[in-house]
Amino acid sequence: MKIAVLNEFSQAPKNNIIVNELKKVVEPMGHEVYNAAMEVPLSTEDVPEAYTEENPRLTYLHLGIQSALLLNSGAVDFVITGCGTGQGALMSLNMYPGVVCGYCIEPTDAYLFLQINNGNALSIPYAKGFGWGAE
Repeated sequence: MKIAVLNEFSQAPKNNIIVNELKKVVEPMGHEVYNAAMEVPLSTEDVPEAYTEENPRLTYLHLGIQSALLLNSGAVDFVITGCGTGQGALMSLNMYPGVVCGYCIEPTDAYLFLQINNGNALSIPYAKGFGWGAE
């Protein structure tokens, strides 16, 4: 299975943790992880002028478009995404045909979502309860 990781600007500093932990779990099972996320904010200032074509600011709205393109083209089979609360990414992804995104706060959510809804994306709240040892 090909799995894409997508996160937006507010969670970019956590991208390395997300990707590394996912790889530790899924690569031994033969799955591939692709980092299509915003890895590091290129500006310390969060003002409109700080973002340019060379320094984009990906928001949860962009995550939906990216997910739809990646999933519907067959480039990936599954998307792990999220934002601060996970709600914005969830709503954005579910706006597009061919994308069925669930909300995952704890492992049981992921298991039940896959078993019941057979979705192809999970949204995680990276700023809620994401403290020491969150990985």
